Amino acid sequence: MKRKFYLLLIPVLLSVYAAGCVRSANPDVERGSFFQFQDGFPEVRMSSIGLLSETDEALINVTTDIVLGSLIYSTHDDVRSADVTIEIRILEIEGDFSKNIRRDFSVESSFEGSYLSQDVFTNNEEIVVKPGVFEVQVSVLDRTSGRASTRRAEAEIPDPSDPQINVTTVRLLAKNSSPAESDFFPITTYTVSTALDSLKFLFQVTNNDMEDPLEINSRLIQFNADSTAARPMNFNNYSPSTLPYIGVDMRNPQEIDAITRRLDQPGSVLIEFKYAMFERGNYRFEVETVNESGEQLYKARDFAIMSENYPAVVSPRELAGPLIYLMDRRDHERMMQIEDPDSLKEAIDRFWLSNIGNMNQAKAVISLYYERVEQANKQFTTFKEGWKTDLGMVYILFGPPWYVDRFLNTFIWSYSYDRTDPRYNFTFERPNMRNEFFPFDNYLLQRNQGYFNVQYRQIQLWLTGGILTTRI
Repeated sequence: MKRKFYLLLIPVLLSVYAAGCVRSANPDVERGSFFQFQDGFPEVRMSSIGLLSETDEALINVTTDIVLGSLIYSTHDDVRSADVTIEIRILEIEGDFSKNIRRDFSVESSFEGSYLSQDVFTNNEEIVVKPGVFEVQVSVLDRTSGRASTRRAEAEIPDPSDPQINVTTVRLLAKNSSPAESDFFPITTYTVSTALDSLKFLFQVTNNDMEDPLEINSRLIQFNADSTAARPMNFNNYSPSTLPYIGVDMRNPQEIDAITRRLDQPGSVLIEFKYAMFERGNYRFEVETVNESGEQLYKARDFAIMSENYPAVVSPRELAGPLIYLMDRRDHERMMQIEDPDSLKEAIDRFWLSNIGNMNQAKAVISLYYERVEQANKQFTTFKEGWKTDLGMVYILFGPPWYVDRFLNTFIWSYSYDRTDPRYNFTFERPNMRNEFFPFDNYLLQRNQGYFNVQYRQIQLWLTGGILTTRI
């Protein structure tokens, strides 16, 4: 099934979710990028890590991923390509050091690769700087459209001549299972695909005046998080004591692995840990030690293991999951129990065709539905898939809101010119303020039994094909 992706970003929402697309407010915890894009602009993900070379030269490693489907392509001599410029600017936060690098690329891609996948073009730079703390700005210009996207992060490089103990930011890398792709590559996002074979965590410890051996404690932990799809709009609201209300419990993690290493020699030491791919969930790899003053030094890398093609939905299981918003819950549970991919795909096709009937109309409805699912993943991903959130459910069923009102902990989405109409004005509230320890916007729909008829009518528009002419 061919899919078209329309980037239906709501400008008001962009300002809200952009804050979650850069490094957390806690500089000790790296989380990579959440998905961030704007209609017609290059979709960019980046990470920057400070480190010392084997000769103690200060470096900043900058990895930039550009989603191929977000670029504008032209064809010359039967070759499809997009012209891209990457500009990297390094600015010392407390100093006058700066450095600018520009790279021009012609990115070739097939039609399928450029429009129907989440494949990325990756540029990796190691930039020589000096020890210090820097802001790293990466701008990607699509020279065909003239539009650019900018991302920012920070990088810190310890001074090798400083006798103090330092620990760099933890870097996350991954490797594919294919023997032809045996090298580890940086992960720039918070989410990690289950299609990958293994993960590697890399960090550097510096100590130039060591009288006693230095102990480095590392720990891999998993957070208990809600992973369920959003409940129907007419159900009771979530109880404050439940995990869906809390979202992710970061106070009581489960320890997966713990290792202590002793460094007996002074200097800069690069330390790495490798793991086979984990089960789906939310994780943190953390490192801590104690400096010469007895103060704790702490660094961590948070990440979430998501589905194979995330944020796209491609496999039969990925396509079946979001149907929970159109099906009876018991029927959906029986569908998800089908293990054979071919049988599951047949069950999905039967569901759509038995309801809509017309093959061509069914294809159009299917395309629209999964476009919405993918957009929900890109706009509302938190500790769980965007389509599973309350915002994602409403977005999939009703589409982009006509109006958005935002208050301190509240969203109001309006699908009516009458802003007081209770049937088509939905309120979302955030039980937990996003902060350096809880980096997610967990907005919950304020449910009401009066929404039963509203949701039922919308589901019928999907199941009859009426959604193509009547969106609400």
